Amino acid sequence: MKIFISMAKRIGVLTAALCLLIPIFSKSQQIPHYTQFMFNPYLYNPAVAGTLNHYQIRANNRNQWVGIEDAPFTVSASVYGPFSKRDMGWGAYITNDVTGPTSRTNIMGTYAYNMQITSSGIRVSGGLSFGFMMYRLDGTKLKLGEEFDPRFDPAIISATKTLVTPDASVGFYLYSSSFNVGLSAHQLFGQRLKFYPNPIEDNRLKQHIMLSGGYWVNLNRNMEVEASGILKYMFGSPMQIELNGKYTYLQKDYNIWGGLSLRWKDAVSILLGITWQKRYMFGYSFDWSLLGIKKYNSGSHEVMIGYKFDKIK
Repeated sequence: MKIFISMAKRIGVLTAALCLLIPIFSKSQQIPHYTQFMFNPYLYNPAVAGTLNHYQIRANNRNQWVGIEDAPFTVSASVYGPFSKRDMGWGAYITNDVTGPTSRTNIMGTYAYNMQITSSGIRVSGGLSFGFMMYRLDGTKLKLGEEFDPRFDPAIISATKTLVTPDASVGFYLYSSSFNVGLSAHQLFGQRLKFYPNPIEDNRLKQHIMLSGGYWVNLNRNMEVEASGILKYMFGSPMQIELNGKYTYLQKDYNIWGGLSLRWKDAVSILLGITWQKRYMFGYSFDWSLLGIKKYNSGSHEVMIGYKFDKIK
């Protein structure tokens, strides 16, 4: 009973603190979105690299708003882990995010350093990711309306344009064997991506701030529950919050989990998955939209696969 009371208090404090920051309205972000963010926090926070005692590979495939033409589609792959003899870590990831006529590909490398700060095993990590982003505009998918400015040659506008620009993110991560709290900033340079001269609007990369947290507890040798959340803020836009609850059934050779997630005033999600032999991982999530766009799509699907290597520390 004490375990349940303690867990409820911690989850309540975390949820209340995050809910105080919920905006009335929500707006889409520039960086890729993942419903199963809790299984690969490294994509959202470079400080996570090196915090585990093994290397792991994760891959995600997300199809958003199935049924709508040119709806967002995202794929990613990442690998990260610790140095064997130092409190450091490294990682790398690649993401490709496509929405209609635009797409962006990020290739990033990461360095992180962590240290113990209390005798009870609480540690803190800091990390930096640096790489580049390729931003593409497929002009063949642009539909030029009657108000199209005649000063522009349609043959030029319909061509495919590609821009390559540097990208960077930084993060901090406080963690132990039962909780974690992370803070990260993305698209630090905030540069302008300019395909054409005015009057066509320019596209500026805006900085994103992400605050995440999670707490989990073993109820007994076969049951584990976890609560997690993430708060996203893009400069110049309202904040967005996601809350998640997950239950895991633990066995010697496999673990099975199920959970529910709420993206505030955006979507409700169900999560299912399995870990086999503490090495192979498969996860699936399905989103039901809460917005008016739900009339025109049949939901969003996301698949996650992973592999965990042997312990090296």
